[in-house]
Amino acid sequence: MNAPQGKENWLGRTIELDVGSVAHGGHCVSRVDGRVVFVRHALPGERVLATVSEDKGGGFCRADAVTVLRAAPGRVEPSCAVAGPGLCGGCDWQHADPPTQRSLKGQVVEEQLLRLAGLERKVEVEALPGGPLGWRSRVRMVAGRDGRPGFRAHRSHTVVPVVECPISVPGALDGVVDRRWRPGGEMETTLDGAGRSHLRELTTVRGREKSRQLRGGIAIEHAAGRDWRLDAHGFWQVHPAAAGAFAAVVADWAAVPRGGVAWDLYAGVGLFAAVLAEQAGPEGRVLAVESGHRAVADGKAALADLPQVRWRDGRVEQVLRDVRENPDVVVLDPPRKGAGKAVVESIVEGSPDRIVYVACDPAALARDLATFAGHGYHLAELRAFDAFPMTHHVECIASLTRA
Repeated sequence: MNAPQGKENWLGRTIELDVGSVAHGGHCVSRVDGRVVFVRHALPGERVLATVSEDKGGGFCRADAVTVLRAAPGRVEPSCAVAGPGLCGGCDWQHADPPTQRSLKGQVVEEQLLRLAGLERKVEVEALPGGPLGWRSRVRMVAGRDGRPGFRAHRSHTVVPVVECPISVPGALDGVVDRRWRPGGEMETTLDGAGRSHLRELTTVRGREKSRQLRGGIAIEHAAGRDWRLDAHGFWQVHPAAAGAFAAVVADWAAVPRGGVAWDLYAGVGLFAAVLAEQAGPEGRVLAVESGHRAVADGKAALADLPQVRWRDGRVEQVLRDVRENPDVVVLDPPRKGAGKAVVESIVEGSPDRIVYVACDPAALARDLATFAGHGYHLAELRAFDAFPMTHHVECIASLTRA
């Protein structure tokens, strides 16, 4: 798509600019000749030469910082050889030290809360144990035209071949990067909590994705004081320390009364349901709602010793239409798009005393918090965690109470 008539298309143009504030998505904002430029590989306060990588016309374009003329404090050399303009799109902040990364993520959460929910709040992003490298326990790769595995470039189908990934758990790529694959095929590898490796190959045939298990298949994880056996490619926190850390926060804020009622929505295999059930005790009730059939089966097996947990297999917005009970506490961990108005309204109809919201996207969290506020539930506590170092992603946990 070309720029509008009378407006020059900047694609490929190199611009000298001052880098402005950080924005959601792993880039910073600059303004040049009346247009917004979203700049990657830069830090606020820097002066850079940036080459425009995408210009679809209108009021903004995208660019990569290719030369740093004035560096900002916190800039470092990337730890990955393929982190840079036109290369792997998996990491956003390899050029920033960990404290700077966390500060930028905190600023993003603050901006989203203020802009979308009208909440002015200082946010400090907490580090998880283990450091910024060697944390990613699940990796999805794609084979290029030559069959070599790699990762796609940012906003591109171009495959950047790799032989290692510094943010991945050591050993996670064994058996993947040392061979050739069917061009266009994808490979997903998982290294579980027991140190066992799992590998499957994914291909798309007539628009449908098919998988072939090549190694392993059943992962073993440990969190919230129990062992979990689950589909190695199903949902589990990617950072090894995340599941335990998040379960501890949920336990602290949920505080289900003995004999009480709790809901665990988007329950996965029941990590939070286990915490809620222990608090409620045998005389309590916990409703776990999950749409993934395999996750429900794994969850039922994992929590067979907790009969107070009742499982419902289905979409949250549909299941809650038929629920006729008032919970004391609701915990929800929705996908990246958030819970949405329908789910929020179903939750508040149950009049819980407390809501604990686990969010992987600050914009979605802020939108849902605004909807909750319209029904009398307000943000009481908020913690943010750097569960995805080197990337722009940040995990937040919010506690809401009725006014």
